Amino acid sequence: MTGFGSSLATAWERFGRLCVGIDPHDALLDEWGLPRNAVGVSEFGLRVVEAAAGRVGVVKPQVAFFERFGSAGFAALEQVIAAARRAGLLVIADAKRGDVGSTMAGYAQAWLEPGSPLEADAVTLNPYQGVGSLAPAIELASRTGKGVFLLAATSNPEGVRQQQARLDDADGGSTTVAAHIVAEVDALNRAGGPTDVGSLGVVIGATLDLQPFGIPAPGGPVLPVLAPGFGAQGATLDGAAERFGALAPGLIVAESRGVLGGDPALLSARIDARAEEVRHVRVR
Repeated sequence: MTGFGSSLATAWERFGRLCVGIDPHDALLDEWGLPRNAVGVSEFGLRVVEAAAGRVGVVKPQVAFFERFGSAGFAALEQVIAAARRAGLLVIADAKRGDVGSTMAGYAQAWLEPGSPLEADAVTLNPYQGVGSLAPAIELASRTGKGVFLLAATSNPEGVRQQQARLDDADGGSTTVAAHIVAEVDALNRAGGPTDVGSLGVVIGATLDLQPFGIPAPGGPVLPVLAPGFGAQGATLDGAAERFGALAPGLIVAESRGVLGGDPALLSARIDARAEEVRHVRVR
């Protein structure tokens, strides 16, 4: 069984590091002439999949834009995820789930269990009830060759105080909460055995100054870093390697509105152009 980290490394080699978001904002639905309902988000998502296939290796559906339409929205999301996986795209479900015990196990089964209607290749998780609370998802991902991405340092200003809060270390020092999450994920990747790229990653906002977060260099396999915020949110490719430092080898350039906005007939061309730009980003 091929693990998610190995699949991600193959996608980087073939297509580069661009991850196209599938984010059917109302403004984008309007721009594309699609209705603001489950039919509209389904059509939107399937068009993005068609345009992305063969041009990038990874797509990231934002679950919230589908689930707002209830069962019909989830049915649309199931169709989009299935179409993307059939097209050979790695799918990161941006669900940001987090809970404890059997509830977390249920979320894990929904997004990572082979054969589930919502089966993706990886899912984003919220570790702010403790990384250990996500053990059911991490264990299922390990057994099934899937991936998880834990929120570590996010770009919303409300998160800064909590993510930069400091925890006492056993040696008398301290580390930020965000750095602690990154270190725990890195340790789990190392415990998973020898591999070039880990199957467990973190989410770090691309617009952030990472210095105040004190995030350490990975000590094990390359740590996948899902980095939203490129394009419309203001993060640029220039200097990305310097901004992410020791984390740069795992960089996944996540972009949605920057490539999705505009004439839908030109979407393939926009993805092609952006993917080519991202391929030139230095990560080592």
